[in-house]
Amino acid sequence: MPERILLQADYILTWDGELKLITQGEIVIEDSLITYLGSRQERPAENFGRVLKIRDSLVIPGFVNTHTHAAMALFRGYADDLSLQEWLQDKIWPAEAKLSSEDIYWGTLLAIAEMLKGGTTCFADMYFHMDEVARACLESGIRASLAQGLIGTDKIKGELGLRQSRSLVQNWHNEGEGRITVMLGPHAPYTCPPDYLYKVGELAGDLRVPIHIHLAETRREVEESRREHGKTPVELIAEVGLLEHDLLAAHCVHLAEADLGLLAAKNVAVAHNPGSNLKLGSGVAPVTELLQKGALVSLGTDGAASNNNLDLLEEMRLAALLQKGLREDPAAIPAETAFKMATVNGARALFLPAETGQLKVGAKADLAVLKIDKPHLSPPHSFLAHLVYSAAAADVYLVMVDGRVLMENGHLLTLDEEKILFEAPPRAQRLTE
Repeated sequence: MPERILLQADYILTWDGELKLITQGEIVIEDSLITYLGSRQERPAENFGRVLKIRDSLVIPGFVNTHTHAAMALFRGYADDLSLQEWLQDKIWPAEAKLSSEDIYWGTLLAIAEMLKGGTTCFADMYFHMDEVARACLESGIRASLAQGLIGTDKIKGELGLRQSRSLVQNWHNEGEGRITVMLGPHAPYTCPPDYLYKVGELAGDLRVPIHIHLAETRREVEESRREHGKTPVELIAEVGLLEHDLLAAHCVHLAEADLGLLAAKNVAVAHNPGSNLKLGSGVAPVTELLQKGALVSLGTDGAASNNNLDLLEEMRLAALLQKGLREDPAAIPAETAFKMATVNGARALFLPAETGQLKVGAKADLAVLKIDKPHLSPPHSFLAHLVYSAAAADVYLVMVDGRVLMENGHLLTLDEEKILFEAPPRAQRLTE
């Protein structure tokens, strides 16, 4: 029988239709699911295979990172302070041309190690050699939504990418006891012509999987789309039918008023990447306006080559502060909204089961525990405020995915961190020299 786990904490913060803070709480986990969540006084006496009694602790749902290129952790610090097009064309694409499948595997493990240690329990990835990404995810125990990156400007490579995507779905969708799911990953409208995007939509319908795409990331992208097609990137993908599928759109920085309404009306999930967009000088997404239109907005880090970390706590803070400052409105993105963007909205953006991203009975036990006996997390006026405006990745003490402890007291339990840190640097050096 699966081990029954009792987790005891000083505080539990979760979203189950409304924000809840439970004091002196307990969570019972059995067979990957939460079977009890409440106060210690209300739970009947039972026996457990393992008791995790963590003092000075705050339990939260695990973070969901809805846009990454995980193996790009190998390029962290390599090409900084450049515009997106210069960064891609002059630095990143030439380095990526040297990538081997083993490079992808070790780069992904490096990213997963960082994400787990920062409280992320699930991520969406779009890259290459995705079988190796899936292998890294399976070994680590993390939850992931994977997409083969597709470029349609080269006919032969474009068709190969579609075949690889089909194989990825057939081989990996719902593997790892459901922890690994698959999307299709057309890079962007400027690298995937309309006829190719139409083929992607057909394949998504055939395979019954969602689509993950970069959209309206830079002003230049929008201007070139208008010149070449007479339409914004959003209008272009609408014309080829992509908005009729479950769609995750990363960035969405430069949106016309009509784009805002279209994304909301078609239930497109937006992955907001404030750190990457700032660093690349791409701008700031109109998150407040998207939310006002009723759009679903989640959070992503993008790859560590353009961020340069994979820290969802930092993205929550940036998402909230940027909108407040730009609109001169301290209530533009409240802490509660930022928290939802990083958790339950992220799970919805990846089209995961409804209970994912929350702590509730019947939900998957994907959670993080923070130690709160720190000067920057005291006094306890509002742990929600502390989480969004004060907490750091180093505060994360324990991470659990599917009821399995993957990190505890700073130590990864399913990955060999020392070996990852031995393997990654020389590979990164070879790729960038």
